[in-house]
Amino acid sequence: MMSATFDIVLFGGGGDLSLRKLMPALYRAHVEAQLASDLRIIATVLFDDASLRQNRQSEHFIGEVKSALQSHLQPGEFCLDQWQAFSQRIAAVALDIVNVDKGWAELAKLMGQSTNHSLFYFAIPPSLYSTACQNLSSFALVDSDSRVIVEKPIGYNRDSAQQINQQVGQHFSESNIYRIDHYLGKETVQNLMVLRFSNFLFEHLWDARSIDHVQITLAETVGLEGRASFYDKAGAVRDMVQNHLLQLLCLVAMEPANDLSADAVRAEKIKVLNALRKIEGDDIAANTVRGQYHQGEVMGQVQSGYLDELGDPSSQTETFVAIRAHIDNWRWAGVPFYLRTGKCLQQQFSEIVIQFKAISHRVFGADAGPLSANRLIVRLQPDENIQLQLTTKDLDRTKVHLQKVDLNLNHETGQQDVVRDCYKRLLLDALRGDPTLFIHRDEIDASWRWLDPMLEGYKAANVKPFEYAAGSWGPTQADELLAKDGFHWRNDITSQGTQ
Repeated sequence: MMSATFDIVLFGGGGDLSLRKLMPALYRAHVEAQLASDLRIIATVLFDDASLRQNRQSEHFIGEVKSALQSHLQPGEFCLDQWQAFSQRIAAVALDIVNVDKGWAELAKLMGQSTNHSLFYFAIPPSLYSTACQNLSSFALVDSDSRVIVEKPIGYNRDSAQQINQQVGQHFSESNIYRIDHYLGKETVQNLMVLRFSNFLFEHLWDARSIDHVQITLAETVGLEGRASFYDKAGAVRDMVQNHLLQLLCLVAMEPANDLSADAVRAEKIKVLNALRKIEGDDIAANTVRGQYHQGEVMGQVQSGYLDELGDPSSQTETFVAIRAHIDNWRWAGVPFYLRTGKCLQQQFSEIVIQFKAISHRVFGADAGPLSANRLIVRLQPDENIQLQLTTKDLDRTKVHLQKVDLNLNHETGQQDVVRDCYKRLLLDALRGDPTLFIHRDEIDASWRWLDPMLEGYKAANVKPFEYAAGSWGPTQADELLAKDGFHWRNDITSQGTQ
């Protein structure tokens, strides 16, 4: 399905997100003929004295895009003929977002050369959203059909999120605001809903009667990567929990919607967020663990500690957090949800683990070996895979001996020519006007309403996070959080079915 007649205007077009993710996504959409023939890509880049010659800015930027595609596309994916056609879509404008005299008139002139509608992508700090919107409106570049994609994090807390949403909402209707979370564009995440709501087997086991607990892990091996100023103000809770982790929790825990329309799915997700048990006061220390990495070795390379990278020995910002959450409703009463994310961990992976309860009565003797409960694992990265762990007889033995086997749905098998790109999916959805995989402002509000007491408790306690060595699995206190309940984290993704 080809997109509608829109131009895409990338604010922050010369930044890392644009060159590493957005341009490759748009190139792939172009190669697959999913972009309208007259769709243009207009990128705003930093304005400085060397950028005053606007006619040379596009030429320079197009060269940067070509280099980025050659670096970030998969081997063999870059095609010179396709690139030459794709490059004809691209133009750049040197622009200062906060100064209307620097580049805004040139942007208006360039946009006025087409009658297409506009999809604006704000790959810029949220603190600039309001100014960008005001200047767009003052140059009459926003109409009732204009759309805008905004990146996370939306705000620093509930009050600031409400302010940002209100400011953007003065210029764009709610139906035309697309708050992006790239995890929701992953095919495996979407397949989770298909598994739940299209299979009798899972839907009738998807509650507290059958499920023991749930783990959701987003583990990173990288450190600050040049984001020190942003990250030290945010920390792991704001950077990862408020959006990615809570969105995944909602998809696991939501009730079946009456259909899969955007409004119906969002309504069920908001119910989950509203049912989350508050974590405040003494419950904070009992149900959460914050960590901060110090020097260690990650993937064979020495990694400096967070405070050394930051250059501020007094920082109490967490680079790791583990949370035990509960959803107080009929479906999930008594089932703990363990959320975990951290930087400079031993491996990089993202996955959801649905741990089912053990059978009620063991019919095989102890000499048959250990009996493991079933487990469903939805892996989001580095590969996309769904795995169901079952117990069967070891066929190489005469006597009954139990063994675990994995039933795998590997999304890579037989689809080597298909490049799944979550940003491509979400950009095309926004062009087509489909908000299903984007976040409503009420979801943002509900998530902050749950997290604010926790964050305020951290600030009031004025206690440094627990230390952990870079290259480890985080502070030992995070292991103890599960051990108290008789569980352990699933860590080693290289040994499938052994944890």
